[in-house]
Order: sequence, then structure tokens, then C-alpha cells
Amino acid sequence: MAGGGSNKSRGLVSAAKRAVIAGAPGSKPAAVPGPAAEYGISGHLVGFVEALRARGIPVGPSETVDAAQVMTVLDLMDREALREGLACAVLRRTTQRATYDGLFDLWFPAALGERLGAEEVEIPYKPDGAVDIIELRKMLAELLVQSPSPEQERQLQALAAQMVEQMGQYQGASGESFSAYQALKDLQPEILVAKLIAGLTAGMDNSDFDTEVARRTARQRIKSFRGTVEAETRRRVAERIGRERVATYGVARQAEDADFLRISQNELDDLRRSSQRLARILASRLASRRRRSRRGEIDLRKTLRKSMSTGGVPINLITRKPRPGRPDLVLFCDISGSVAGFSSFTMVLVNALREQFSRVRIFAFVDRADEVTQLFDPTTPLDQITRRIFTEADVVGIEGHSDYGSALEGFAEKFPDAITSRTSLLILGDARNNYRDPALATLEQLVSVAKHAYWLNPEAEKMWGTGDSAAKKYAEIIEMHECRSARQLTAVVGRLLPV
Repeated sequence: MAGGGSNKSRGLVSAAKRAVIAGAPGSKPAAVPGPAAEYGISGHLVGFVEALRARGIPVGPSETVDAAQVMTVLDLMDREALREGLACAVLRRTTQRATYDGLFDLWFPAALGERLGAEEVEIPYKPDGAVDIIELRKMLAELLVQSPSPEQERQLQALAAQMVEQMGQYQGASGESFSAYQALKDLQPEILVAKLIAGLTAGMDNSDFDTEVARRTARQRIKSFRGTVEAETRRRVAERIGRERVATYGVARQAEDADFLRISQNELDDLRRSSQRLARILASRLASRRRRSRRGEIDLRKTLRKSMSTGGVPINLITRKPRPGRPDLVLFCDISGSVAGFSSFTMVLVNALREQFSRVRIFAFVDRADEVTQLFDPTTPLDQITRRIFTEADVVGIEGHSDYGSALEGFAEKFPDAITSRTSLLILGDARNNYRDPALATLEQLVSVAKHAYWLNPEAEKMWGTGDSAAKKYAEIIEMHECRSARQLTAVVGRLLPV
């Protein structure tokens, strides 16, 4: 793939230099943003693949080879064809596309430096030299109302480039840089929704349906333009500080890598859609572990006795007969505040594994504990489960603040038969107890009865025990694991769940 001295390889490297180093047609010549790849275009591709892996997109050697083969047959000067071709080679799920596009724009930028041709779209100025925001909004509205076309897209990109160049610059501690917030804060394109709706519905009968379609179209076009400005900003910043550094904070994460305590609504929605896929992965892991466990442990006494007849050559291993039976599983989940997303997702994930256990019981609490197993049925979407728990279960007392001690004591008193010697107990929560009694003796009693007991904490381990956190005290009694993201949660649960 690196290419020795063949004409084809030299041609590929030459074309790549024109596409990657010279930039797209119409861009000013500029220095390469970041060090040049050591092995030409093949090295550049490997660097792109490594960036994809660092952001949670699994790209193996076979996909990398496929991507290299794609680049040998595509016109490298056609940037969008290259984008789609590489996407077909390296992506497996549609949820990976946003991350891929962000990294592609950094590794295969549309231009270097200030774009040539962007000055064709002039930002209006007042006589005193300040940007005329009213006229700029009018210009943007006229462009967004037009039907999508290559010319309209080119003009919007040119306008975004001019805004970043003239309105998005600021002087930071490390020198001059660019900011999408700085470029858009005065324009506030969201206030153009009404004007766009009027333009999109012109000549129609103005029915409720037409108005709603126009409203969604207007919001989508404004969101798309904001994304264009942000992409242009990332490109300009990457030229100054390096694309690897920008990729660490400026590119969308995979939903599975999002921090549960800081997860956005869009990322949580992506996790909800992928919960069944993650459940299948966990089920396959548990089934594999169960198959291995059925072999039983080696019975050394019977093995030595059996091998005496052959003088020990060969030795035939004799295993003990395994004891069949699937364990019980009990989930005890804090659903208050910021940990609600973590707990609800974990409850759905484990509930999908119901067939792997003889019985699964789910309990939720804020300051009171109640069983919610019956609320998890195939017809209830994940986004409605937490709502049903608060409306149909007794999980909130008078104050409504997290109280792990009260919840543990109420659980032990109200459901004394929930934990047995065949039970595996999973506790979900950040252990922030609002400085109240943690009821350590009650937890110790539950752990001593259960066959297995683990605590999954969505908070960073370095924060355990700080402020009102009782995590350090609980960790002395029960084995506690950090689970800050869905990827980390899947790995921990897959390792800890009994077979």
C-alpha cells in the first residue's frame, strides 16, 4: 500500500499532493496544516484511519486496504467523491457518519488558508466600518430560501468563509485564532425562521401542513449553515494548532463514548437506538462464557488415575461435571438528576438480557426504593420508561433528594426476599448522598447475602469521596467500578455479569 516505485503509486502520490497539499481548486497556496505524512498519501490515509480509531470508529486492516484501493480508482480532485468512497470502505453504522465527516474535513480540507473566490460574496458594512447585521441577515435569508443547488451551496460556503475570516477572528493568549461563536453571535441566524417560512410558503395555500414542513425546512437549513461555519472554523484553527489537536475537541464523539453525566439529548437518543445492538453483543459474550464454563474444572485426581494406564503419555484431562443453573440478577438504580440517563439506559440494556438469567428484578429509587420490573415491556420506548417510573412507582419521598441510606434501608425492609445466595446484585449510582447517613451496615448485610455484588458508578474515580460523595465508604464494602460511557459500561457489565 505504501507503494515502492511503480508508475501507478507515483501517480497516486502526485495526485494526492495536488488534492491534499495544494488544496481544492480556488484556494490560495499555503503551508500544510501539520507535518506531512512520512509515506505520502498512503501515510496520510493511515493517519486518517488512526484518527477514526481514536474517536471510537473501529477500522481494521482490511478496511484500510479497501480504502487505499478506493483511492486508486477515484479522482482525488473530486473531494465529495473521495468522501463518499472512503465512507463506504471504513464505516459500518450510520451513527458513525458525523464523526467521520468531521475528521474527513480536517484530514482532507476543502482549502488551505483564505479561500480564493470567497470574496465574490461580500459582507455588507456600514459607513463607520462595522458589519451591517440587518443587511447580512437579509443576504443569508435570500440564500437559504433558494432551492438547494450547487451554486447555492457554493455561495453559502463562500459566505461562511467570509464570516469566519472577517467576523470570527479573535486574539487569544497563543495568538490570533478563529471562533464560530464569535462569527455567529451577532448574526443569530435562528431569528430568521419566520422570514424563511414566509419565503418557503409563498404561493402556497398556507395550510398547517405546509407551514409545518416549511418550519422544519427552515430550521434544518439554518442548522446546516451553522454547521458550515463551524466546519470552516475548524479548518482554519487546524492550520494553526494542528488537526490532531482540533480532532480531540472539535469533532463529534461516538454516542458510546459520551460521558453519561454530560451526555447531550442527541447522543442519548443515539444510545437508545443502539441499546438492542449492545444487548446482542453482551448476550453473545455471556453465551460464549457459559459454553466455556460448561466444560467444568479439571479434576486432578481422576486425571492422574486415568493416565496411569498409559504411563502418563498421553494425559487425558478429566473435568468435573458442571452444575447447571442460571443466576438471579437484581438491579438497584438511582434515577435522580444527572444519573437518570445512565441508570435508565443500563436498566434497558440489562433487561434485554433477561433470557440469560433465571430471573431479573429491577428496583429504582431517589430516596425511596420500589420495584419497576413490570414497567419494562417491549412496547415501552426507553425515553418513556423514566417518566413511567416517576408516575407509577413510589421512588420519591417528601424532599425528593438522593438519599442512598434511606433507599437501602427501605429496600431491605420492603423486599427482604429480593437478595438470596443465588442473586447477583448490581447497584447503579454516583453515591452522592447529600451528606446523609449512608446506611453502611445495611449495604454490608445485603452484600454478605448476595452471591455477587458490584457497584457501577458513572462518575470519574478521581471524584469519588469528594463533596457529598460517599463512594469511598461504599467501596470499602462493595466492589465499585467506574462506568462513565456506554462503551465502558458494556465492557464492565460483560466482564462482571455471572454465567
